[in-house]
Amino acid sequence: MAGTVEKKLADLGITLPTPAPAIANYVPFVRTQNFMVVSGQLCFDAAGKLVAQGQLGAGVSIEDGQKAARACAINLLSQIKAALGDLDKVVRVVRLGGFINAASGFPDGPKVMNGASDLMVTAFGDKGRHARTTVGVSALPMNAAVEVEGSFEVA
Repeated sequence: MAGTVEKKLADLGITLPTPAPAIANYVPFVRTQNFMVVSGQLCFDAAGKLVAQGQLGAGVSIEDGQKAARACAINLLSQIKAALGDLDKVVRVVRLGGFINAASGFPDGPKVMNGASDLMVTAFGDKGRHARTTVGVSALPMNAAVEVEGSFEVA
């Protein structure tokens, strides 16, 4: 049976996909006591296709970047669900780290990351408010437009 957070997601038309396996020598998440770190998630949709490819400021719009960041956040949630069995066990979204595939001089990475941040606040309410870092990078795996990692306090 779905918990409160999953019901909120369902009301938004979001179904959590099967979490992607690690693609190199790392694990998708690490939990130590009540703290969980989820490895960076690319902007795959439920069908396994990248929501946006390329660089922000050089062919990818801010709006498409926001959709990509939201997809990354959904993938973070799918990893948490796989680890904990219930998203209601998230006590607090502590921090999100965003990597924006950006053309030189692109200043709007924080606007792009709002796609992920807004979903966390919508899903978890005040518990979803978090610290955040957004960094523009020259390339990401598979030419993804966005990658997001997260840290969470969990029960």
